[in-house]
Order: sequence, then structure tokens, then C-alpha cells
Amino acid sequence: MKKPSVVTLLAAAVLFVVFFANVAIGAAGHKPVFGDIPEMLILFASSICFAISVLLFEAEDKKSRAQTNDRA
Repeated sequence: MKKPSVVTLLAAAVLFVVFFANVAIGAAGHKPVFGDIPEMLILFASSICFAISVLLFEAEDKKSRAQTNDRA
């Protein structure tokens, strides 16, 4: 099973790709799939997932450093 930090980072990437695709569709002159509010919520969710992922990676790093220091 994948680590939660990797899963949340992948979720952030997927949400950002959805956001970017919606913006690209709108910039191409077509009607975007999502309106302003859902688009903002997707970007917000992507940002939150990314922040959670970074915090989880830092916690894993801190734990592994503590285990390395205990062995020495």
C-alpha cells in the first residue's frame, strides 16, 4: 500500500490537472466545464492536498532521522 503522503501528492496533482484543463478549455474559446466557484474549489482542494502531503513527507523525514540517530 502506498504511503499517505504519496497518495495526497497524487491527489493534488490530479486536482491541479483538472483545474488546468478547465482553464485551458476556457482559454481556447470554448465553454469551460466548471464555473468560477467549482474551479476555485478544485484549486483550493489541490492546494490543501499539497500542503498535507508536504507535512506528511516532513513527518516521515523527521521520524526516519530520529530512528537513524537512535541507532548511532
